[in-house]
Amino acid sequence: MEALINSTVMVTLAEIGDKTQLLSLVLATKFRNKIGIVLGILAATLLNHAVSAWMGTWLSQYMESNLSHWILAGSFIVLGLWLLIPDKDEDVSSKYDRYGAFAVSCVLFFIAEIGDKTQIATILLGAQYSSVFWVTMGTTLGMLLANVPVVYLGQHLMKIIPLNTVRILGAVAFIIAGVFHLMKYNLV
Repeated sequence: MEALINSTVMVTLAEIGDKTQLLSLVLATKFRNKIGIVLGILAATLLNHAVSAWMGTWLSQYMESNLSHWILAGSFIVLGLWLLIPDKDEDVSSKYDRYGAFAVSCVLFFIAEIGDKTQIATILLGAQYSSVFWVTMGTTLGMLLANVPVVYLGQHLMKIIPLNTVRILGAVAFIIAGVFHLMKYNLV
């Protein structure tokens, strides 16, 4: 249960202000089929994050325990610092419109997640918890918690929630997770 909860919280926070959240906003303005957008996000995230969680779990088996804890803690701290750097809005070309909300959302989300903060967080969480299923469920839930409101409420939310405040809170959460990991394994 810890893997599910922590994965959900960490990815929700990492996703705030991320390029895929901006992509959600763009898709919501381009397509009327909001359910198609959400299902596309769900499909892309499940596939991408299942592979990422598996990769993290697999990698953790082949590293010396002490080294893996240092790498994991350091990576959480670096990821927290990375969250402080705002993502840029990327243009979604209208040439994809003919494929529909689901297909466009699925393909663009899958591609946007490659090498993204939330994918790296998923790999790290997979390494930490060695649970592909619960990490994938948690990170996918986190992606949905961060993106579904944007699909439906988009620009109204941007006026209410100060993006920089949420970004800073997410960064602090990752840095704290890294420090706690160091403390948990008596590395500091």
